[in-house]
Amino acid sequence: MLKDLVKQSRSYRSFDPAVKITQEQLLEFADAARLTPSTTNLQAIKFKLVSDPAQVESLVERTTLAAALRPLVLPPKGHHPAAFIVVCIDTAIAKNPTPFLKDVGIAAQTILLCAAEQGLGGCMVGNFQPEAIREALGLGEEILPSLCICLGKPDETVVLEEMQDGKTAYYRDEAGVHHVPKRSLKEILL
Repeated sequence: MLKDLVKQSRSYRSFDPAVKITQEQLLEFADAARLTPSTTNLQAIKFKLVSDPAQVESLVERTTLAAALRPLVLPPKGHHPAAFIVVCIDTAIAKNPTPFLKDVGIAAQTILLCAAEQGLGGCMVGNFQPEAIREALGLGEEILPSLCICLGKPDETVVLEEMQDGKTAYYRDEAGVHHVPKRSLKEILL
């Protein structure tokens, strides 16, 4: 059931270093995202698939995960992602990138659901400087990195729980379990 896959697809920030992701898997994820709806069907979203270990490390250095958990630094040393997919907007196609940010989100969720289906996981990362990502990956000036998705085999536990007292902040307990408060179904319905 799709709902089970959605519940399984959490924001994972620590990965099993023994599990690699192949270029073929990344191509499969990008191909699924390619088929999603697109604003005015312009299909302005492009994907940079990154599985080379040196490039992966370069992206780890240029992105920040879970800044709300500082001073904790994620991903932890030795538990970096196996790959990234950088979701970009081609500004040669979309002169104004803002309306296409919805497409970025749709593509990213599709990629993460595909990963979850294969027992993998990842995290959408928006905390980065697009110019630094563009330069690190040798992307053209017309390519706007809009979201980085780190991917791997999660080696952490993430628990969904009902939100208490209006507190939405996620947190880690003393055992390192990541807790994510969610509003109740009743609360989100108008």
